[in-house]
Amino acid sequence: MYPPACPHAQIQNLYPGVYLLHGSIKMGPGMRMNRNMVILQSGADITLINPVRMSDEGLAALDALGKVSKIIRLGDFHGLDDAFYLDRYACEFWAQPGQETYKTPCPTRDIDSTTPGPVENSEFFIFESATYPEAALLIKEHRLLITTDSIQYHTDWSYFSWFTKLVFRLLGFKTGMNIGGPWLKRVTPKGTTLKKDFEALLALDFDAIIAAHGALMGKGAKALLIREMRNVFP
Repeated sequence: MYPPACPHAQIQNLYPGVYLLHGSIKMGPGMRMNRNMVILQSGADITLINPVRMSDEGLAALDALGKVSKIIRLGDFHGLDDAFYLDRYACEFWAQPGQETYKTPCPTRDIDSTTPGPVENSEFFIFESATYPEAALLIKEHRLLITTDSIQYHTDWSYFSWFTKLVFRLLGFKTGMNIGGPWLKRVTPKGTTLKKDFEALLALDFDAIIAAHGALMGKGAKALLIREMRNVFP
């Protein structure tokens, strides 16, 4: 009924109340890449950002952190494991309206620019010009921006098969900061750019980024993003 759990690491504590599950996804024969789930802890409640299915051992570790009360999908292209967690925990499901890649399950709460963040001192950012839903979440206390495919920071290509690594390089991905090329091409309205959206994003006070792929960039992320924007939006 549900896609199986793929290899993943143990839950890692990034900041007080912020955890990372660094996992993987198999997209086809010879094609595997990494995929991240961010876990937010607020008292006894847990919020999952861009869910990634875990092994039984991983689920036990997750349950030890608290009760999963919310699932949040920040990007249209991520939703493979949402149904598994919703059925397991019978919790809230937050997403932007107009989901296309995974049309079900349906959100119990829509995300827009006025939606309060899921935990205290957090804020949503919406890529308003994108033709497919895409958002980011700012955790203000840690100046941490949580993204999906829009902005990625890659280091060691963990969980990538050699074939996927080759494909990613051909698509323009590199170690360091990336504005996701395939994502940008798909969500940009014809004849325009998303430059204004990214400029609006820079108004947020962040200095760290963790995406649905790659690794944590814990300091200097905004400066690297500005440099990447100059390359992507000359």
